[in-house]
Amino acid sequence: MNKTLYLSSAYMAPIQYYQKLVSNPNTVIEQYDNYTKQTYRNRCHIVGAEGVQNLTIPTVKASTPKISMKDVEISQHGNWKHIHWNAIVSAYNNSPYFEFYADEFAPYYHDKDFKYLLDLNESLQELILELLDCQKSYSYSSEYKMDFEGNELDLREVIHPKKSYLEIDPNFDVVAYHQVFKQKHGFIPNLSIIDLLFNKGPESVFYLDLSFIDKIK
Repeated sequence: MNKTLYLSSAYMAPIQYYQKLVSNPNTVIEQYDNYTKQTYRNRCHIVGAEGVQNLTIPTVKASTPKISMKDVEISQHGNWKHIHWNAIVSAYNNSPYFEFYADEFAPYYHDKDFKYLLDLNESLQELILELLDCQKSYSYSSEYKMDFEGNELDLREVIHPKKSYLEIDPNFDVVAYHQVFKQKHGFIPNLSIIDLLFNKGPESVFYLDLSFIDKIK
C-alpha cells in the first residue's frame, strides 16, 4: 500500500527529495511548519569547478521567535539572484543539456519576483516537474500535523543538508551519472535536481523512478 508522504518545501530540492515525490502518488507539502534556517527550504547544493557550492536565499528576519513557512518573505536586499545565476551558469554551462533548459530557469533570476519563499519554491518545483515530463500532483498541508497513521510517512525533517541519507534514509537509491566535474571531484550524490537535469536531460526521470532503478542495479 502506498503511503502518504509529508515533505517540507524546498528550493530546487535534492535528488533524494524528487525521488520521493516522483515515485509516490500521495504527497503533502508542509507549509505550516516552523521555518528554520540551514535547511533545503531556502538552499540548494550544486557542484562547480571548486567543488560543492551552497546557494542560499536570504530571508526577512521574522518579528516573532517562530514563523510558519508559508509566511517567510524573501529578502529584497543584496544580489542573491545575480550570485545564484552566475554560479549556476559557471557550474553547468558546459553540461550536455544546459542550453536546453537555461532559458526556463533564467527568468527566476532576472525577471520574476516573489515575495514569499514558499511561492518561489512551488513555482520552481512545477517547472522542474514539467521539464522532467512528470505529471505529478501533490497537495499542501492545511495545518501542522504531529501524529501520523500507519499509512503516512513523515519525511519533513529527514531530507536535510546536515543529515546523512546513508544513516537515516536507506530507501534512497543513489545511481551515479555523468557530472561535468566528475573527473576532478568524483561523483557527488544527492545534489540539487538541476544537477541531474543539466547533465542527463530527458533521461533524468529514470533516475527518480524506483522501478527503473531496481532493474539496473
